[in-house]
Amino acid sequence: MASIVMGIGVSHTPLLALTVDQWQRRAEVDFANTGLNHSDGRLVTYEQLLAEVGPRYEHEVNFETYSQRAKACDQALDHLGDVLTEVAPDVLVIVGDDQRELFTSANQPAMAIYHGERFVTSNKYGHPDSPDWIQQMGRGYMMDNSHTVTASSELALALIKRLMDADFDVGACSHVAHPEVAGFGHAYGFIIKRLFRGKPIPVLPVLINTYYGPNVPSARRCHDFGLALGRALHDYPQDLRVGVVASGGLSHFIVDEVLDHTILQALKSGDHQALRELPRGALNSGSSEILNWVVTAGAVKTLPLKWHSYQTLRRTPAGTGVGAAFALWQA
Repeated sequence: MASIVMGIGVSHTPLLALTVDQWQRRAEVDFANTGLNHSDGRLVTYEQLLAEVGPRYEHEVNFETYSQRAKACDQALDHLGDVLTEVAPDVLVIVGDDQRELFTSANQPAMAIYHGERFVTSNKYGHPDSPDWIQQMGRGYMMDNSHTVTASSELALALIKRLMDADFDVGACSHVAHPEVAGFGHAYGFIIKRLFRGKPIPVLPVLINTYYGPNVPSARRCHDFGLALGRALHDYPQDLRVGVVASGGLSHFIVDEVLDHTILQALKSGDHQALRELPRGALNSGSSEILNWVVTAGAVKTLPLKWHSYQTLRRTPAGTGVGAAFALWQA
């Protein structure tokens, strides 16, 4: 039978794919964002946020602080890469969200599993006329070109059938029809590029619609889906060692340390009910990627949280940025 041998949680913010001197480019995106998300569900402009909280984080917006926090994140990513190399799972299930890279509003499943023998990444950020920082981000996300990745077709098909029998109506994706138009995105490319170190680990993509209404699943539904996914993996008859990865999160684009530490404490203590009860208002926009962690926590419930790391990556005086988290579940 298959066994889940590890779980990983990884933020995939563009800041981790950029050089520190390029972080200000993401701040410029925040200044122009008219839907910055508070954890109470409100969406505001940067000017409204600044008027509400003031420039309280201005002391963090400097190259020295950026460098220190980027180094801490790199060390966390290196640690997870080391463990992944040591454990060497036979297949890695990556739970991520699609941000109009593969799917569009014409067809947006709430939950989907890819069951092809290989998949192709989007080349969305590979245009040679794009700014340097966009091309840098594209390389970090494997979205600078159409890269082909080995998948895990047989296991994926078995999981789809088992989850359907467990009353989860998952979408089933068999191939990337037009790689020059749409392909797999940053939630998958970042993990492969940053943690795999060139090793050919088969990937089983699970896609959760965290971003786009009206069919975003609740935290409760995501957790229950994760539990069912974990059971389906354990019941798979072949002897496979499986890892599960949560890609994305935590809070952004307004950093909410209280929310982030609430989630990390729930993961540490095994308080799965707290994860199930996360309100929808706290899970809008970038913070919606927390749902990928909720799915993964359900899937690896039999494993304890062994290690975690957290950094606030604020890039503006009003506190926009990312709560960057990294975690390891392992027996």
